[in-house]
Amino acid sequence: MANQWRRLRSRILTPKKSETHLDVRGFHVKNPEARGLLETIGATFLDGYADAMEAPSAAAAKERLDQVPTRFRGFAYEGATMGLAMLDGLPGGGRGRTEEFLAGPGSPHVYMAYVGIGWAMARLPRFRWRTLHAPDPLLRWLVLDGYGFHQAYFHTDRYVRQRFREASFPWPRSGPDGYPLRVIDQGIGRGLWFVCGTDAELVADTVEGFPEHRRADLYGGVGLAATYAGGVEEKELVRLRDRAGAHRPILAQGSAFGAEARLRADLMVPHVGLATQVFCGTTPERAAMVCAEQLPDDADHPPQGRNGLVPAYETWRQRIAAEFA
Repeated sequence: MANQWRRLRSRILTPKKSETHLDVRGFHVKNPEARGLLETIGATFLDGYADAMEAPSAAAAKERLDQVPTRFRGFAYEGATMGLAMLDGLPGGGRGRTEEFLAGPGSPHVYMAYVGIGWAMARLPRFRWRTLHAPDPLLRWLVLDGYGFHQAYFHTDRYVRQRFREASFPWPRSGPDGYPLRVIDQGIGRGLWFVCGTDAELVADTVEGFPEHRRADLYGGVGLAATYAGGVEEKELVRLRDRAGAHRPILAQGSAFGAEARLRADLMVPHVGLATQVFCGTTPERAAMVCAEQLPDDADHPPQGRNGLVPAYETWRQRIAAEFA
């Protein structure tokens, strides 16, 4: 009976895979290969979401997720964490699933897992955001990155074409005023890689259509997506790097994050090295090492009060960018 209930719950709560098709979303189609890549990523995300919904435990979810091919496995873990955060956030659904997953099989995939929690944030009513489990004070900002990606992906007209930006954002409760909006922009930048169908020229054109003060964060997200997801040849990466202009260091920072996320989860694939060589001028291993070397000393302590202080997460990003300047 429990298995039947989990299957039914998954069937009800899992979005249809057709929602990830580029024509349904109205996204740019660069070529059949790019389309196939992005739609496979979307389908894998939803499979991970459904697997987590149906699995009786974190260990059972891991068994299913680890069967996904290396290139796409991180997206499955992202979807799985969204699914668990949704279950934790729904009234009457119980609590603790996300916490168990992050402490166990989701730990090596923590970057993608926190992004997945951001997807759940975008789907849950705000009064349920208190159920979201994101304990790491440094990486918790990735939840807002995931929120921004979701909004760019599912509300493209408003967040991308109309360049909408919230006036303020109520999560997290403590932290610098205005900074959540910047991290949401980083997620929107990642989303542009999908909205623009991995077309580097179109991505750069779209970023340059935003106000200047938002472009650095957008390029940071673009660098992460181009490195982690791939879908372009070297000449396209070079062109994107050149188009980034003064924002090249932060493009490299995003690329280093993408390399670190894949290495930490043991999901290295060739296109990651191509991207870090173009954006960072080095190997994925060295780019990830820069991330480790530039960790701020106060990374374990969240900023107190909404007083405009720069959070440790932003200090970290800027230090990494400076290394690649």
